[in-house]
Amino acid sequence: MNLRQVFVSLLIFGVAGLLLFMYLQAWTEEQNTVSGEKLQQQITMQVAVPCRIVALWVQMCPSVGSTEPACSRILVWWEPRNDQLVGKTHTCQIVLHEDFVLPPPETQRKAAQSRHIPPGLGRQEVAMMGSRQWQGKADPFGAVAVSLPLNKTLVTGDQWKDVDSIQEKRRSFLYEFCKKYNSMKKLRTHLVHIVSRIYVEDRHKVLYCEVPKAGCSNWKRVLMVLNGLATSVRNISHDDVHYGKHLRKLDSYDLRGIYTRLNTYTKTIFVRDPLERLVSAFRDKFEHPNSYYHPVFGKAIIKKYRHNANEEALETGSGVKFKEFIQYLLDSHRPVGMDIHWEQVSKLCYPCLINYDFIGKFETLEEDANYFLQLVGAPAELKFPRFKDRHSSDERTSAEVVRQYLKELSKEERQLTYDFYYLDYLMFNYTSPIV
Repeated sequence: MNLRQVFVSLLIFGVAGLLLFMYLQAWTEEQNTVSGEKLQQQITMQVAVPCRIVALWVQMCPSVGSTEPACSRILVWWEPRNDQLVGKTHTCQIVLHEDFVLPPPETQRKAAQSRHIPPGLGRQEVAMMGSRQWQGKADPFGAVAVSLPLNKTLVTGDQWKDVDSIQEKRRSFLYEFCKKYNSMKKLRTHLVHIVSRIYVEDRHKVLYCEVPKAGCSNWKRVLMVLNGLATSVRNISHDDVHYGKHLRKLDSYDLRGIYTRLNTYTKTIFVRDPLERLVSAFRDKFEHPNSYYHPVFGKAIIKKYRHNANEEALETGSGVKFKEFIQYLLDSHRPVGMDIHWEQVSKLCYPCLINYDFIGKFETLEEDANYFLQLVGAPAELKFPRFKDRHSSDERTSAEVVRQYLKELSKEERQLTYDFYYLDYLMFNYTSPIV
């Protein structure tokens, strides 16, 4: 075969490959443009049993300043309504997009009544699926859990009136914040990830979202006592709390279990001033011996941000300075990933997607926690513990302690650190620090 024949053969082969690529691309685009009605028909044809929807994804729609109606997009997963059929070969494993656009408030209830409901799904079931748009409420963000009124019938005494009033203001403030700001950017988050920090206590029907450095160790002790796993919070060691795996998280349940609990259990979150929480985390993890944070985070931080680091520091990861820690935090190309101890609360507990029924604060921890325990019918003798989990001789991280640490930073670094937690400051109505 001469050179000309080789060239012609290669040319023909290339053209054939190009035509095949163009065909496959056109076929893919055609598949992606299947209308919702056609997809609905496909689902009905493929499934021989009535199905219900379970929302898996929540995505915000408009950006700030947009003239578009407020809306959210939910990807839904279809599964048989008959519990015995779930997980079998004929489970409806089809996903589709549903867009919900909010009409003006006065027409919402009427619109909700006339909204199309998928086959095999009753209106009452739709109302429990966790999307407020399905219920016709003025909620411009795709909440995956409805907010429940607090059951105050178990509360005794008048000393809780002020606490209750503050609690209602916090809930109202957070709701209004989410309504106003939650469409700042598109958000696409998997449901299982959204609930991955939530602990479950089934006896008293409590869901607690863990925010590290905001009393979480003692809260997990309380949950263990409520669940009958211990008789007293004082009998539970730090290792049992954090490594014993005695408590279940919400993401360990199937989708039905997740949604049932989200919409019937009392959901609580306890938060803390963001910079106080950040400094507290730094002191705990880097100013005391730690067999995980020093070799994993410390070594990477020192290697990247300390000039002329000595061999011992590079080998052990001990002695990280606060300024170096902040450089790591603000770096878009961090040498090691984020950690829950300094992650934003907005990314740990998703307060605008899960409407928490009770919002406690570390600054009023004992009072808030004991009121919450009354609300859920906890035993009268169970009180939230006062003791510090670790490093009990250390001074607690207060506003004054934070100011001392911030002095190590430049003005620009202080501002950027505040900006990093800006959403948490706004969301929970904390006063912005003087930077």
